[in-house]
Amino acid sequence: MISKNLLYLFVFFLALLGVFIAIMRHEQTQIPFLSSEKKDVWMVEARVEFKAQNNTPITVSLSLPEDTSGYKLYFEQSVSAGYGFSMVQKDGIKRGEWSIRQAKGKQVLYYKAQIVQDFTDDLPLNKVESKLNPKDDILWSASEQIAAKEILDLAYAKSSNNITFTRELIKILKNIEKRDDSSLLLLKHNYMDVLSKLLTDAGVVHRVSLALELEDARRNKALTSVIEVLDKGEWILFDPKNALQDVNKNFLLWTRGGKSLIDVVGGTNATVNFSMVKQNMPALELAKAHFDESGFGIFSVHRLPIEEQSIFKMLLLLPIGALITVFMRLIIGVKTSGTFMPVLIAMAFLQTSLFLGLLNFVVLVAIGLLLRGYLSNLNLLLVSRIATIIVIVIFLVAFMTLIGYEMGFNTGMSVAFFPIIILAWTIERMSILWEEEGAKEVLTQGSGSLLVAILAYMAMINGYVAHLFFNFPELHLIVIALMILMGRYTGYRLLELRRFREFKNI
Repeated sequence: MISKNLLYLFVFFLALLGVFIAIMRHEQTQIPFLSSEKKDVWMVEARVEFKAQNNTPITVSLSLPEDTSGYKLYFEQSVSAGYGFSMVQKDGIKRGEWSIRQAKGKQVLYYKAQIVQDFTDDLPLNKVESKLNPKDDILWSASEQIAAKEILDLAYAKSSNNITFTRELIKILKNIEKRDDSSLLLLKHNYMDVLSKLLTDAGVVHRVSLALELEDARRNKALTSVIEVLDKGEWILFDPKNALQDVNKNFLLWTRGGKSLIDVVGGTNATVNFSMVKQNMPALELAKAHFDESGFGIFSVHRLPIEEQSIFKMLLLLPIGALITVFMRLIIGVKTSGTFMPVLIAMAFLQTSLFLGLLNFVVLVAIGLLLRGYLSNLNLLLVSRIATIIVIVIFLVAFMTLIGYEMGFNTGMSVAFFPIIILAWTIERMSILWEEEGAKEVLTQGSGSLLVAILAYMAMINGYVAHLFFNFPELHLIVIALMILMGRYTGYRLLELRRFREFKNI
């Protein structure tokens, strides 16, 4: 016999295993624990335009985004009539390539991506290692060298590390009106080139990247140059316009380290413009549409056909009804007709509705008991009596279905979901109980069955419960653990305590 401590340890292990597997499934498949959870989704479209050279094969290569900190790529497609399209990796950079043998005149290609905004994911900002691009091609004149040294010295004095140094340097360069030295540098050179060159002179490891500043309902938007500074093995993003640090919540990194955005062979005057719109979509729908091909993605109910999914959705609710039945019988002490008859009644209520289900059940059982009383006078054998009741119940179900249809209660037609055999056995059991124990006991067990069925129905119809146990079936291990614990209970039922109420007066 298993010891008490060992049993409790086993129950605890079952519950812990269920929680652990559910958390792992959530992490791998991104199925939310709350059915109402939603995520921000950006629909981004890149429009590529160029002029094709006549009778020349054309190849267009566009840099494409990947998963970064705060953003996860869920869906991407190309709309380009007549062109072949593939995604390739070149020097560690993902690129989209369009190709065609011949084209004439203006050409327009589209790349569309669905990007989910989720800052709970710890995706590395430097997932793609790019070659650094210091601006060594800028040569300072004598006066520019003096101005550059003054700016670097001032930024160095006001900083304590590479991050604060970059921030102060951007502030100085943007304050052109008050400083002649920064104005001198920007007079002949591009702002981003000057900033990159100064960081190179200061020995700060950095790279210039292109990012898309996300704004809802924007069209014909171009990429923005940003600065990434390497600090303690992590790339820190800066907005060069206002020295804001770690602005990845507003910027989607498109291409890193000075890699070309677009290359066109066989065409000229290429331009890339971006449009975007922000949407709010259910997290569950996103997870269902993008399951992994390994791990929990394979062993998921969502991969089954819809018809099988609907069946499993009903079956996975049965343990909840069983748990409530065990609690009501073993702990509360409610008497029911049959051990798990209330669970089957609750399942029928799910297919009908609570009011119509109760009405159908009470009417069927009441009529069945009357007919059973008549059959008992015929002195039939048990097998013949049960078979006769089954046939009668079927006719009653058909009759009530037709009546419900004629009266416009379409849900009443679902009375057919009541288990015919169970109804027949219930009628037989209650009739025998009536003969042996009397009408009071029949009423007690019948009302107890309906009470437990209603409670089970209320739990099973709850959207949160249905969501959890359908998407995380391993949580049924917790249900098993609870039923095992209640199965060990040998004390008084709560309803039995009324027998000792007289002791209060002693």
